[in-house]
Order: sequence, then structure tokens, then C-alpha cells
Amino acid sequence: MKAIVRTQYGPPELLEFAEVAIPVPAGNEVMIRLCAASVNPLDLYLMKGAPWDRMPGLRKRKPMILGCDVAGRVEAVGREVTQFQAGDEVFGVTGFKGNGFAEYVCVAEVSLGLKPENLTFEQAAAVPVAAITALQGLRDKGGIRPGQKVLVEGASGGVGTFAVQIAKAFGAAVTAVCSTRNVDQASSMGADCVIDYTKEDFTRSGQRYDLILAASGHHSIFDYRRLLTEGGVYVAAGGGLFQIFEAFALGPVLSRMGRKKMGFFLTKVTRKDLDFMKDLLESGKVVPVIDRSYRLSEAAEALGYLAEGHARGKIVLTA
Repeated sequence: MKAIVRTQYGPPELLEFAEVAIPVPAGNEVMIRLCAASVNPLDLYLMKGAPWDRMPGLRKRKPMILGCDVAGRVEAVGREVTQFQAGDEVFGVTGFKGNGFAEYVCVAEVSLGLKPENLTFEQAAAVPVAAITALQGLRDKGGIRPGQKVLVEGASGGVGTFAVQIAKAFGAAVTAVCSTRNVDQASSMGADCVIDYTKEDFTRSGQRYDLILAASGHHSIFDYRRLLTEGGVYVAAGGGLFQIFEAFALGPVLSRMGRKKMGFFLTKVTRKDLDFMKDLLESGKVVPVIDRSYRLSEAAEALGYLAEGHARGKIVLTA
């Protein structure tokens, strides 16, 4: 089969569309024939490696197939699998191990769900990591409730487009923060208020929010703290390394100083949450936003576009 393989750390141009062996599902795994996949910041990290991975003499590593978000049809199942059978249309994640950008993919049963009936494979592949990150950030980490004032920073990206819609589905009043070219898109997704960050610094608006989800945070944790109501919650779900470090290191400390809670979390995609999203998607309350579509063989180009940081929604690959 064909797959997108990282043979050494570096830019997208170093990726290879290579011939590799078809995987065999373990006892708890499902093998699917890939119909679509989507790219994520995780793929960029696995492609480039950490700074120490790129030191002279350390560039070469065991070849790795990139890719996490997948959608396709079940071809075979392991002996321990009970929830899926050949022919099922599914979507899910391969996890941090990659292996998703390939014609055949093995996925743990617990990380897979039945594809929403009203979605194409391309739309379904856009969902798992981004939508579950938004869901867990708002619901589990943020404790979202109906009637709350919620701010989503980075409302035009993969996580942000889902966060705006999910927050509205939970009955919140949503303020979306994005650039000028994405204002209309944010409004069309249901945002009650849209702030163009190129014209207005929302951290100095004087407004207060019950929940802030920074899908692409670029401000100090102290700025976010100032924007929270008493008992409010700030959740860092993405952004610059400095903002993530602040949330990870200072969030627990600041959370003990008063009633405002601040922090960072790591997404864990589960079948339960994939099923939850399936219901939202089939009801029409949430619709995946897809910016561009590429062929699987064009994954390097897709990752290059993602790295530019201007994607509006998700970028998908079709097999």
C-alpha cells in the first residue's frame, strides 16, 4: 500500500509517498480502508521533531507514517473487537503513534466510532481531534453551562470552528475572536458577537466572560485572568509555546489564588465522545468547516499550508 512516510525530521518536502506493508490488526484493533484523513498540528510536530531531534547526527530516525484523524470502511477486525464489523463506515484517531496517512489503517476499537450518516468521509475525517478538543475543553475542563458568556479565541481554526458551534449547542452566548477575513464565517456559525483582533484588542474591552477557550492563544495568562468573572474558567487548548507553558506552569498556582480557574489539558479521543459528537453532527447543530482538500499523495503540500497558520477550519486528505 501507499503511505506518507517521515524518514527524517524536517520540512514537508522531506516526506515520501512510499510503498509500505499493509498493517495487520491486533486483537483490539480495527483495520479500515482509508477514505479520508485530516491534518493537525500534531502531524507538524511529528514531522519536524523537537529541537534536540534536529541536532546534527540525530536527524535520522526509524521511518514513521504520519497522520491521526481518519475515516473509512472497516476491512477486518481483531479477535477481541465486538463493536464493529466489515463494511461499517467509521471515523476516529490512531493516536500519537501516527500511521493515519495510508491506504489501510489500524485503529484501536476504543478510538473509533460509527460515521455520522449525514457526513461525507471528508467531513467525518475533519472531526475527531479538533472537535473532541473543543468539546473536552468546553465541557470537561471549562464546565460550560447554558446562559454563560463564552469567548473563543482563534475561532476560525480547526478547534475554534468546532468550539463556537459546540458552545452554542450548550446554550452559551458566544463571542468569537478572529481576523477580518473570518468575521462573516464566525457569524454564520452562530457567534453572538465577533471581535476582529486586527482592529480591537479584546483583552482591553472591559468585557468579562464566564469561560474562555483559547484555541489559538497569543496573550499573557494574566490578561485572560483579568477577563474572567468570579468563578470563571480559562482553558488553553492551543497557541504559542509560551502561552501553553504559562497555562501549564502558572495555571495551577493562579487557580489557588481566588475562584478563577486556569489551565491546560491534553485531549483524549474516546468512543463515548465520538458518539456524542455524532449526535451533534447528525442533528445539524455542528457542521465541519473545511478549508481545503488534497489527495493523500499531496500530504506534504497540505502540511505546508497548515504550517502557514491561516487555515479556515480543517484541511483534509482524500485517499
